[in-house]
Amino acid sequence: MSIIEKSVIDGIMQELEINDIATASIRQVGAVVRAAEERTGIEYIHFEMGIPGLPPAEVGVKAECKALQKGVASVYPTIDGIAAVKEQASRFVKAFLNVDIRPAGCIPTVGSMQASFATLMLSSHLDKKRDTVLYIDPGFPVQKMQAQVIGVKVASFDVADYRGEKLEEKIESYFAQGNICAVLYSNPNNPSWLCLNEQELEIIGRLATKYDVVVIEDLAYMTMDSRRDMSVPFQPPYQPTVAKYTDNYVMLISASKIFSYAGQRIAVACISDKLYERHYQTLAERYGVARFGAAFAYIYLYTFSSGTSHSAQCAMAAMLKAACDGDYNFVYDVREYAERTRKINDILYRNGFHVVYDKDGDETVSDGFFFTIGYGNMSGAELLQELLYYGVSGIDLSTTGSNRKGIRACSSNIKPHHYELLETRLREFNKEHAQNK
Repeated sequence: MSIIEKSVIDGIMQELEINDIATASIRQVGAVVRAAEERTGIEYIHFEMGIPGLPPAEVGVKAECKALQKGVASVYPTIDGIAAVKEQASRFVKAFLNVDIRPAGCIPTVGSMQASFATLMLSSHLDKKRDTVLYIDPGFPVQKMQAQVIGVKVASFDVADYRGEKLEEKIESYFAQGNICAVLYSNPNNPSWLCLNEQELEIIGRLATKYDVVVIEDLAYMTMDSRRDMSVPFQPPYQPTVAKYTDNYVMLISASKIFSYAGQRIAVACISDKLYERHYQTLAERYGVARFGAAFAYIYLYTFSSGTSHSAQCAMAAMLKAACDGDYNFVYDVREYAERTRKINDILYRNGFHVVYDKDGDETVSDGFFFTIGYGNMSGAELLQELLYYGVSGIDLSTTGSNRKGIRACSSNIKPHHYELLETRLREFNKEHAQNK
């Protein structure tokens, strides 16, 4: 028996004008859940929101407070970033990805969302014939919304069906059409937690060079593949990256998850040296600025927000430096998410559920920040709708570009008392829905 009356959830959805839970955004699902908690007093298991569940990095907090006390709040930062954050970002890329990028190409942004938005818009203005962005899905739904806002077309495919050598033929089938301006993916992947390997990144990089496509590599969860220890700066193994295989890339490195610094909206867009310096006639005609890197900072970021929070940049610089110096092991801290997911998966399996994306090539998918939940043959929408009645949330995988049935879940909001709650609720769910398996 469900623990929340169906009429309560259905009524809230109607009030919020959500006609189909399958199309509900993360924020809309969150609104439904919060309203249900307020009206019933029943606590939900919040799997829908991918927000940090750990304290912010202390070194960042101290640095930002110190900067504010020194008065930086009254001073505009330079558009392309203060010197300290640019220098430390360049070091960080070398320390954890073994890639060389000059400080000039490391530009702080208001979170990775602003960085991806700016890069998507800029990439769509490089060649008038290229009006489409290719998304290697599953992916973060809002990044497709960005393309819609910009007014560029979207193409996508589920990468789980095209691993290894199969990826080359699939990507080339899109690139060869001549209309792709950029390709975007996350690694590790949000939401499946699949991790592209060196062979696959080489394919993406080589084809990006061949067809002159900009690669937008979202590294929001870098080094969080719990199967490998990438915690020691300037020593292998390093975070895999397409940067080793092409010069046509922009890497997005965010403080939100790796440093638990989401609230301050701070990230760094790391543009390859060659792409940063590359001149485009279309940019010169449109803006009077031909260089890719200059247009990124002085046209797009300038018009978006006139730069990034001065104090947050100071925090980012301090966190990057501490990580590079070996004084702050951020990789060790975020392993907590993998441990939470491992415990949750044990509960899922005991109660008739399964992990939708369970294999990462030939390996078992890593435990991490995100995971995927399936139940029998239920669609993602059916499963999510039913779980809401049992005090468990998530988002439909179909909203991420997935072609598999299930929901995306996040372990970040799990507290110690939630495991017993989850066990009880899923046991009851399984008892009532076994006929659907």
